[in-house]
This record gives sequence, C-alpha cells and structure tokens, in this order.
Amino acid sequence: MSIRDVYIVDAVRTPIGKFGGALSAVRPDDLAAHVVRALVDRSPALDPARVDDVFFGDANGAGEDNRDVARMAVLLAGLPVSVPGVTVNRLCGSGMEAVIQAARAIAVGDASVAIAGGVESMSRAPWVLQKPERAFPAGHQQLHSTTLGWRMTNPRMPAEWTVALGEGAELVADKHALSREQQDAFALASHQKAAEAWAKGLYDGEVVPYGGVDLARDECIRDSTSMEALAKLKPSFRPDGGTVTAGNASPLNDGAAALLLVDEAGLRETGREPLARIRASAVTGIEPQLFGLGPVQAVRRALDKAGRGFADLTTFELNEAFAAQSLGCLAEWPELDPAVVNPRGGAIAIGHPLGASGARLAGAVAHQLAAAGSGTGLAALCIGVGQGLALVLER
Repeated sequence: MSIRDVYIVDAVRTPIGKFGGALSAVRPDDLAAHVVRALVDRSPALDPARVDDVFFGDANGAGEDNRDVARMAVLLAGLPVSVPGVTVNRLCGSGMEAVIQAARAIAVGDASVAIAGGVESMSRAPWVLQKPERAFPAGHQQLHSTTLGWRMTNPRMPAEWTVALGEGAELVADKHALSREQQDAFALASHQKAAEAWAKGLYDGEVVPYGGVDLARDECIRDSTSMEALAKLKPSFRPDGGTVTAGNASPLNDGAAALLLVDEAGLRETGREPLARIRASAVTGIEPQLFGLGPVQAVRRALDKAGRGFADLTTFELNEAFAAQSLGCLAEWPELDPAVVNPRGGAIAIGHPLGASGARLAGAVAHQLAAAGSGTGLAALCIGVGQGLALVLER
C-alpha cells in the first residue's frame, strides 16, 4: 500500500475569547459549527458531500460539547447528514491530535477530503456531581469544576503526579533555574508580537469572527502591558518565592479552529493551491508533573521522522501554556534559533482554549509557510498528565 501525500488547503479559527468574555454566551458546538461552515464556504468548488470525515478535538466534553461535538458541528453547520464526525481527546493536544488522525486517514487511503479541528469553551464548562456510592445520602455532595486540571482524582495516583498545573510549571522553573524576570520577559514578548501581528493584518486571512459577537481580535492581548505591570502580580501557586503568575501563564479561553485536509484528488476538486504539506508527527510521554517538558522529545522525534533538523525550521509554533514551560523546552533545544518561535505571538497573549489550541497552532504554521512561499514549520504542545505532541509541515 502506498502512502499518500496530505495537504492543508485552508485553516481558519475564531478570535480567542477570554474566560467569561465575548464568546462566553456561545455554545461550544456552535463555535465548532462556525469554523466548519466558514472552512467549507472558503472552498466553493468543493462539494461538501465530498468530505469523508470530520475530526475534532475537545478536552472537556462534560457540558454542551457532549454527544460527539464533531458530529454536532457537522449537523449545525448545515453539511449533508452523510458527513460523519468523530471527537478525540488528548487534553491540550486534542486539536492537533484531530489533525494527525485526519492526515493519517488520508495518507492510508481511508479518506480523500477531511476536516480537522478543535473547540473549547472554558467559560461554559459545567460543574459535575458524582453519583453517590449509596442511595439517599444524608450528607452534602461536592460539585467539581470541569474548567481545568485534575478533578475526581484516582486515589491510587501518586501525589507527586497530581500537582496543580501551575505547580508543574514551577517544577520546570526549578529544574532550569528560570527566574521570574525571564518568565515575565517571555510573556511581554508574546503580547508585543501578537499585538504587532494583528496591527499588520497578519491574522486577517485565518480569523473568522463569530456573527453577532463584538470580537474582532483575540481578547486577552494586552498591548500596554510592561515588565513593571507584570512584576506587580503575585505568584499564583507558591505564595513564598514562586515565579509563576497570571501574567506569565496562558489564560482560560473560548474558541475553535478548523483545517481542510486533502490528498491529490481532493486538491484537484478544491481548485486551490495548498498552504502546506504534512510531513511527520510524533507523540511522547513524560512524568506527569513535568508535563511542560513533554514537547522536548516529541519535537526531536518528529524532526527525525521528517529527515529535518532545527536548522531547517523557518517557523515554530510552540504552545505557551506557561512561560516557564516554554522556556524550559527552549533550554533543551540549544540548536534551535529562538527567533523562529511564535513570531506572531503565543498562547500567553492569544489564549489557550484547550481542545482548539493544537488546531490553531497547525493552522498558524500552515499560513506562515504559505506567506513565506517555502520552508519547514513545526507545531508542538505540552499536554497535562505528561505528554508531548509535535507536527512537521512543509511547503
């Protein structure tokens, strides 16, 4: 069996909304449907019935995104009912996992045209109540927030594995001796680059605002922030001597992203020039508390599979879950030129809607390669509970 080339024809995303912000009134299945519909509309030569499958990442799935949000997106977007959909969950890597699974289906001939993406509404993530162990309990019952992080943790899990995500970032800062000032400077650069990219119109070709919502730009970008302002924020996880703050960590967010993937036959049907070609991917595991360093080996493996090295990269979208986490990864890639990393800002400024972020990163790399005309790009994320995911694209 021959392996087919897989092309990214197009990629779109919503502006990323802040927790409780402009997109908080929009259901996650509607967010997903919006980017699916926008993606289809941007390729009018392609019959929507030709979409063989829709893959969507979703890290929560406990609320309105239940019942296979990918299939809900297909139906709500008005695609033919013959188009199926599957939802995948690799936590923060879910959107990229959807892209990889769609690409794999095309590569082996199971599909010719596929949509892949991700969605998350952290604002609308519900509280959940476990069923009591016996009927008619007399005592109080506990509600668990599903917005982020560990909950209903299995008591058999070692305590060192189940620390808060921010404490995991502090552990990475400890490991690499990363100062508060280094982390704040990284965060400031993220905001500056994102604000500049928006001002230059660099996101105009991929961002599709949600109708009826007053949000044209990513909501968490702080154009006027400064090292002085960031320095005033208190540590969030270690009150005494901590370095991780709300200012040097990604916020809680709402948003969706989607990509159109095709083989050669599908490419002819769209009548479009592809943005990029998918070259390789890799996933790895690491100690859960050191999840922030998950991308380190995943990136190396993906580059090896692609027959490329760090010197070949023209752009690299590394998800900024925390400044400490990103800086820790960069410290373990001494061959990498940091100038190619997140040239248009990262998640600290743009936002991190969990299930959507991987698809956002993949789409960002594809658009940047298309703008450059050629090159090799890479997208990678750390993943809670200790995983890393990486994707190599070329043009």
